Amino acid sequence: MASITFDKRLYSQDIAGSIAHVKMLAKQKILSKDDAEIIVAGLHSIQKDIEQDKFLFSTEYEDIHMNIEARLYAQIGDVAGKLHTGRSRNDQIALDLRLFLKKQIVDTVNDLKMLQQTLVELSEANTTVIIPGYTHLQHAQPVLLAHHLLAYFEMFQRDKERFYDCLKRTDVMPLGSGALAGIPYQIDRTYIAQELGFKNISANSMDAVSDRDFVIEYHAAAAITIMHLSRFAEELILWSSEEFGFIQINESFTSGSSIMPQKKNPDVAELVRSKTGRIYGNLIAILTSIKALPLAYNRDLQEDKEGIFDTIDTLHYSLTIFTAMIKTMKINAEHIYNSMKTDYFLATDIADYLVKKGLPFRQAHSIVSKLSNYAISCNKNFRDLDLDKYHSFSKLFSRDVYEIGLESSVSARDTIGGTSPKQVKAAIDRCWRMLRDEGK
Repeated sequence: MASITFDKRLYSQDIAGSIAHVKMLAKQKILSKDDAEIIVAGLHSIQKDIEQDKFLFSTEYEDIHMNIEARLYAQIGDVAGKLHTGRSRNDQIALDLRLFLKKQIVDTVNDLKMLQQTLVELSEANTTVIIPGYTHLQHAQPVLLAHHLLAYFEMFQRDKERFYDCLKRTDVMPLGSGALAGIPYQIDRTYIAQELGFKNISANSMDAVSDRDFVIEYHAAAAITIMHLSRFAEELILWSSEEFGFIQINESFTSGSSIMPQKKNPDVAELVRSKTGRIYGNLIAILTSIKALPLAYNRDLQEDKEGIFDTIDTLHYSLTIFTAMIKTMKINAEHIYNSMKTDYFLATDIADYLVKKGLPFRQAHSIVSKLSNYAISCNKNFRDLDLDKYHSFSKLFSRDVYEIGLESSVSARDTIGGTSPKQVKAAIDRCWRMLRDEGK
């Protein structure tokens, strides 16, 4: 089966690998300097033709390697046949894929950085906005919106670290492994690695031609990243609904209904959420294709490319459009504040208030649980209850209980990683430092 319909995407990596290989052959006097120069010039000419859309890819030549080699023969004659001295298509495709993925990992990390930067900017612009924090999608405790947003910064930071780790294992030069057993020429693999910018050289020829762990690892890191995006997308979908009304998504990222003129559907967020299944599917597909493969190269490995191309593209477009969407969304701060008129999520603060008065927390929890049930049954807020009613639950309550509110609640969480304004400001500063330091 021909793979040129999709592996033509590797043309620049294939040509770069061939140029480094032929230069090494000339350096080692396996190939004459004149022949090497003719081949290199021919390869440069082919790359120019491809980039100017003058190259006709043909399924007759099956893959990117043979398409380029056939054109090279047409241009420079039989000397083109010397290019394949000391290599196999098995180590050639492993090289191409590693070169390609190295660049894509860097691009993916940059996409994540742009999203993180947007999150920090959004957090910095909304440091005083308090929103309900949720557990089980029920009101739990008040938090700063900035604190909530920066939780995603941390997720995406871990994603970047996973991609950086993947890069370490991708940055291994396999050329010189041959079909599976190595090469019977005195080649210089270190020279090729330096020419192509690899930090490491594969240690076992059989592993080198059959290893696709680095591909699987990219899929796995991408799957976790898109899962994080799906969580964020789901929250934006909820927050943009009439029931929440916390945000407005810019019309550029919504669509109308074919029958209901008032609707603005959060289509982009929904589509990003849906891409999770696509990337998960690509991960499972490559794991299944490689499952139980004996050493060394098998044609099953041709299945490594379409999935990784799709995952790379899907993740890139998801990250970039998501970044643009949150950069332009509007925070309905006044509506959020008005939606928090019921103060039952201050129950933990009231329990902590009793603890500070000397009561064990479990007892305080029990008292405030009964107090909450009473307030809810009467359709009253805590602040609506008079002090006598508080005393009916515990004599430890004093008039200072009425000082407990949204601002005091978030300010009280002043430990590292907490939601207090002081800690959130420190977190924002830390995030900016991390982003700056990564560029050094």
